[in-house]
Amino acid sequence: MQSSKKINEQILIQKHLPHNFLAEKMVLNCLLVNIESIELTLQTLPVEAFYFKNHQEIYKSIIFMYKNQLKIDILTLVTFLQDNGLLEKIGGIKVLIELINQVPNLVYLEEYVRLIKDKFLRRKLIKLGYEIINSGYITNLSLETIINNFENQLFNLVTEIKTPKLFSSAELLNDVFNELKEKSLNPNLAGLASGFHDLDLLTQGFQKSDLIIIAGRPSMGKTALGLNIALNIIRKAKLPILFFSLEMSKEQIMYRLLSIETNINQARLKNGKLYQSDWVKLNKIIKIMSKIPFFIDDTPNLSIQDIQAKIKTILFEQGQIDLVIIDYLQLMQSPNSKMENRVQELSLITRALKNLARQFNIPIIALSQLSRNVENRIDKKPILSDLRESGSIEQDADLVLMLYKNKDFHMKQNETQNYYLTELIIAKQRNGPLGNIKLKFDPNKTKFLNFDL
Repeated sequence: MQSSKKINEQILIQKHLPHNFLAEKMVLNCLLVNIESIELTLQTLPVEAFYFKNHQEIYKSIIFMYKNQLKIDILTLVTFLQDNGLLEKIGGIKVLIELINQVPNLVYLEEYVRLIKDKFLRRKLIKLGYEIINSGYITNLSLETIINNFENQLFNLVTEIKTPKLFSSAELLNDVFNELKEKSLNPNLAGLASGFHDLDLLTQGFQKSDLIIIAGRPSMGKTALGLNIALNIIRKAKLPILFFSLEMSKEQIMYRLLSIETNINQARLKNGKLYQSDWVKLNKIIKIMSKIPFFIDDTPNLSIQDIQAKIKTILFEQGQIDLVIIDYLQLMQSPNSKMENRVQELSLITRALKNLARQFNIPIIALSQLSRNVENRIDKKPILSDLRESGSIEQDADLVLMLYKNKDFHMKQNETQNYYLTELIIAKQRNGPLGNIKLKFDPNKTKFLNFDL
């Protein structure tokens, strides 16, 4: 009895799934009248977008004939369906006669397509809802897996809804002109200022939707540079920054931040050997830092889905986000564990990070290791091909910065301040020049400074 009731409920759901019978007929008729219109439907409507099975078969047949460069009209379509045993499956020739009896207006084709796609996406949403309900009953699946799967599918659905608009050159030129006018009136950097003058001069700041890679061998100061950049930006912009630390704990990150801001030697901070003046500095800086919107996540083995979810959480709570920093790339978990090698996994991760940067319209900085090949060369300066397991890192990145610390070049300003010359090499910049920037690095405080200071 219960199974019968369940079948009836399923039939009822099927009957009431959203669809638009007339719009489907109009689109199919447009294709028969003017096959050139198939370019629009191919980009927008998969076969499953048609609700009725006979409409699906007709659409599938038209696509097949088009791709095989066969002439398409009512006669050739009937012949094709008959030859392939599909004519009866679609309901016979009367269905095709009904189609051509409709009088389509090609001017409204885009609207017909939009109506079909709207109903298709609503059906997908209903299906997703039922999948989530059923997943709730599968107790051997973790809640995290269920929610991550739901978020992925929902994200894919949202992406389908947001059909990219085509812009004319006139619209784009008008936007560019207005942007140039704004820049001439307010001559500020186009992106987020890193706080390092020579770098900002060459990059014009970190741009929205850019993927930025900061690469270097171990102990070159990648994490330190990432934290220094974050603090420089947050001091000026005072907007939320999210720092993912896959290598160090949040406590270790906080010690570094305090050392940078207070100018207290990191070793003394950790062992508690502080002077009276240090406590005064600490008290002042802690009060300031407790008010800044700087968020640290030290969850190990993060995936793209985790990062996406946490960005959304910050956006929901704060209403805005300025920058995301990931330390570091090679410790991230691949979205597909079935990949054959690490190069393919890294390629997937960097491509997904670039997509995230575009989705949220924010710069994302990812720190990355360099391969050991650097150590085998006489010239130890890194080059683009040194990116470990590079895959598509250099292809997906908009900006690649490489750290090179010259330990032979040691600067001693006084008894308490010792600096190393560090070169920041712009190895790739999609929309700007390459170059080398000199910075000073204080290893005791893990602090980077402009070279001219």
